[in-house]
Amino acid sequence: MSMLLDQRRESILQVIEQQGFVSLQELVSKLGASESTVRRDLEYLDGIGQIRRTRGGAAYTGDSITPFDERRASAMPEKQRIGRVVAEMIPQDATILLDGGTTTLEVARCLTGKSLQVVTNSLPIANLLAQQPSIELILIGGYLYPRTGVALGPLAAAALAEIHVPRLIMGTGGITEKGLYNSNTLLVECERLMLEAAEEVWVVADSSKFGRSALAYLCELSKVTRIIVDGGLSDHWRGVIRDAGIELTLADA
Repeated sequence: MSMLLDQRRESILQVIEQQGFVSLQELVSKLGASESTVRRDLEYLDGIGQIRRTRGGAAYTGDSITPFDERRASAMPEKQRIGRVVAEMIPQDATILLDGGTTTLEVARCLTGKSLQVVTNSLPIANLLAQQPSIELILIGGYLYPRTGVALGPLAAAALAEIHVPRLIMGTGGITEKGLYNSNTLLVECERLMLEAAEEVWVVADSSKFGRSALAYLCELSKVTRIIVDGGLSDHWRGVIRDAGIELTLADA
């Protein structure tokens, strides 16, 4: 039932983002759900900052499915520093699984010239690395999610079930004490398989992601081996990460 719940809330977000504002009655009609159910969904989405409840409906305020290029521009200096630090930490001839995302793209940008085996479901990352003669590129196929350029769905899941990698490097839509979140259920389904395929999990995230959630819950913090974040991370979050037994790497200026 939780998956149906997440899918309904994702549908609500998509409608509100596309229209800017939508009435409660229009959502009830589109979703075929009861008014009380839709009200609860709107209260939840308002609570995590994705929408703003208004009289008779809701307005869009979040970034859950913001186009890739717009997200990429957000916190760019921090993402670039994180990318450089992560690339320096990856040894020559390593095998890594790179999740799609704006921060992992900056990691990929800094891998040029290294001898590596890179597995990814991200078309932007694959396009970037395809001409690198020292990188053996393995592209996971599937349904190409239009706003992110990431392959998802049953074909991607089948491919991920067949691989094993020493290290997964992934981004996230948000981090709270409960764990990691991302922006849609299709993405989270694929990322859970990535977690299963990897011995170590490195999360790359700029400091704005900490203390905020997103639509779909991914996993608890205990699944994470290391977090690489910019130096703007608060003392509170530094303590939370260390208390969780996670290695913390700060990408300072």
